[in-house]
Amino acid sequence: MPAAIRQTLVTPAVATVCALVVALVVVAAARPVILQTPLSNVAANTSYFNPGVITSGDATVSTRPDIAFINVGVGAQASSASGAQRDLATVANKLIAKAKSLGIPDKEISTSGYSIGPIYSPDGRAVITGYQAGLSLNLKWHNVDNVGTALDGLVQQGGATRISVSFGLNDPKVAQAEARALAIADARSRASAMAKAAGVQLGQVLRISDQTQVSRPTYNYAPSAAAVDQTQVPVGQLDVTVSVEVDFALA
Repeated sequence: MPAAIRQTLVTPAVATVCALVVALVVVAAARPVILQTPLSNVAANTSYFNPGVITSGDATVSTRPDIAFINVGVGAQASSASGAQRDLATVANKLIAKAKSLGIPDKEISTSGYSIGPIYSPDGRAVITGYQAGLSLNLKWHNVDNVGTALDGLVQQGGATRISVSFGLNDPKVAQAEARALAIADARSRASAMAKAAGVQLGQVLRISDQTQVSRPTYNYAPSAAAVDQTQVPVGQLDVTVSVEVDFALA
């Protein structure tokens, strides 16, 4: 092949190769730099879980309630919504006035619910035949020994149609603190037994979690305007139970 022809064929090929090399250099320069940390360094920087003992404890302290929580309600029905509201206001004012006359101050009378809605025909045709309205009040009664007197008055003179009562403590912190200390001691006793069985020694406390759920027993009152004898509501004892979860380290 003549030299001139060979020169002509080689020159474009060399130019193409050079262009590819330049392109690769540009792409490599544009790519971000990725730093790789050796696996041994990652493992060295990882914090390990501190072994320990996780236990639960619970305790119950029984004490006499010193406050009654009364929930009382009234209702009214009328052919219109506004009529039901007006009638409800009348009976509600009577109920609130009776609560105040029993010695319950305004600050311990609060609304727990108010509702108004249609009354439908019982034949399933969804025809509105009237409206009903209801009001519920929360009352605090501090003399638990004569709470029956309050219930009778609210029903027989106050016109209440729904009523229930539950007992509690005006300041439950003292009983809760006593039960909590006993619950933590119970958890420590269980953890010590577990550590001894495992042949290890118990260390310091790492975490304490309170799992307590507070609840009050509720008594339903059956209204009877014809009742002659005073209603008796046994007060009994209130159990204050505290449950905790405690994490101990190993010594």
